[in-house]
Amino acid sequence: MSDEDTTDGTGGTDRSAEGDGDGRSLGAETRADRLERHRTGGVRNSLWSWPDAKSPLVVVRNYLVIVLARICPSLRLKNRLLSWIGVTVGVGVSWGLESTPDVFWPERITVGDDAIVGYDATLLCHEFLQDEYRLGDVVIGDRAMIGAGAVVLPGVTVGDGARVAANSLVAEDVPPRTTVAGVPAEVVSRADDDDGTASSSA
Repeated sequence: MSDEDTTDGTGGTDRSAEGDGDGRSLGAETRADRLERHRTGGVRNSLWSWPDAKSPLVVVRNYLVIVLARICPSLRLKNRLLSWIGVTVGVGVSWGLESTPDVFWPERITVGDDAIVGYDATLLCHEFLQDEYRLGDVVIGDRAMIGAGAVVLPGVTVGDGARVAANSLVAEDVPPRTTVAGVPAEVVSRADDDDGTASSSA
């Protein structure tokens, strides 16, 4: 689990103690707040319930289309293929080779105009845990860049013009015109509102 929230005993999270130390005020919505939680029964972990969560035929179709899109050199064809399985793809979006949208719920992904999803990057809209699975929309803003090998978790919004460094794990929203890096990803620089240049975050 990537969240550091504590459970409140009802499956929710307790955010009343203090801020998160990243400049967000108390009460600000986080990725975890936006996730849909679906409890699963039985003695096995929730991944065993995936055929009940999503039609196996739809998942097989999505998988085949995504495999084709991952190796396809044509950006136009990639965009058409991924749009066909439900990804909202803006004008001029570029998907790197082997980049992977969520195979179960690709329709929960929105990629804005002229955004770049780098080589082998992954956009996830689901998390299968022990006793539940969670779903969340992933939104990549206009002209945002997702670096090679990065993973964006469900419920995350990457703002317009934001940049995610290679091999980062994005577990929280990325503000517009901000660069994040690391596991989990943290802000390393912000664009200067006046001249558009990057400045180190304090």
